[in-house]
Amino acid sequence: MKMDEFYKRCTHCIMDTTDPDIEFDDSGVCNHCRTYYEMAKKKIVTGREGEQKLQQIAQEIKEHGKNKKYDCIIGLSGGVDSSFAAYQSKRLGLRPLAVHFDNGWNSEIATRNIENIVRKLNFDLYTYVADWEEFKDLQLSFLKASVVDIDVVTDHAIWGTIYNVAKKKNIRYIISGTNVATEAIIPSSWLFPLWDIRNIKAIQKRFGRKRLDKFPVHGLFDMIVTKYIRKFHLVEVLDYIDYNREKATDILKKELGWQCYGKKHYESKFTKFFQAYILPTKFGIDKRKAHLSTLICSGQITREEALQEMKKPLYDPKELQEDKDYVLKKLGLSEKEFEEIMYLPVRSHLDYPNNQWIFNFLLKIKRLIKL
Repeated sequence: MKMDEFYKRCTHCIMDTTDPDIEFDDSGVCNHCRTYYEMAKKKIVTGREGEQKLQQIAQEIKEHGKNKKYDCIIGLSGGVDSSFAAYQSKRLGLRPLAVHFDNGWNSEIATRNIENIVRKLNFDLYTYVADWEEFKDLQLSFLKASVVDIDVVTDHAIWGTIYNVAKKKNIRYIISGTNVATEAIIPSSWLFPLWDIRNIKAIQKRFGRKRLDKFPVHGLFDMIVTKYIRKFHLVEVLDYIDYNREKATDILKKELGWQCYGKKHYESKFTKFFQAYILPTKFGIDKRKAHLSTLICSGQITREEALQEMKKPLYDPKELQEDKDYVLKKLGLSEKEFEEIMYLPVRSHLDYPNNQWIFNFLLKIKRLIKL
């Protein structure tokens, strides 16, 4: 039987059987679409009700921040979502401290975006610059481990930096650009929980040469403490407005001098190369499917528009070679060493020590409490 006979694509979005866990109903609609609409129903509140809720939250933040220099923290990457969350924070009259984790891979455009945002919105900026040799060694460890979520180390460090600053300054409210309308769909098989610091340390111990002395750690235990004991609040402001990515981009360009850096998460040079080359080449994963499917479900593009977008190449050949040369040189890898890594058998994060049993146990407890 030919391999393409096993292939199936959702009749509503464009997610397909490159996600091994995808399921379809009798109409051919996938579980990701159903999950999106369930999340949207629970989390998205727009119109007058959304604005009232936002104003209420803003008032709570202001009360908490009385007599303090800052009343909240906002993570800022220079991307659309975090930039528009910063814009909304200013509109609501909040006084955030903008926090940025610099892992050495910022594009020039992302750096300019951050500078423009904090200057025009009159925000203070705190930047934590990673120890490059340590962080480079950690990224190399994840490449050698042959696991799918190489960028989990950056995601962990971003949130580790944000929460560490929040704890240090005793600021309980954290403004996030995370949202349902553009980010809800992502297969679990394409990611690994970013709070699993045991997995990160285990992979580094196995393949790395350096101790993680300066890496901003915020593991599962830290997360439980900050959420349930310290009572920190994560405020996803974009879920309270009619968040349209294209309209938000236009506003940012017009009012903040923001510049487009390409596709989602391409504000990082490494993430661009990872998503547009390593993932599809080694793991057979094209994240555009998830990103575009989310936009289909949120009504921002049509399925036909998404299918046309998927016909476009991930990389221009010349640009690919330039980016590849840049990434390999920065990581200290030869072409031969990189190709050897690319041909290593794919392994699961679960092949290395991890805390997944704790995650699964807590998830069961959470479900039981809801019942």
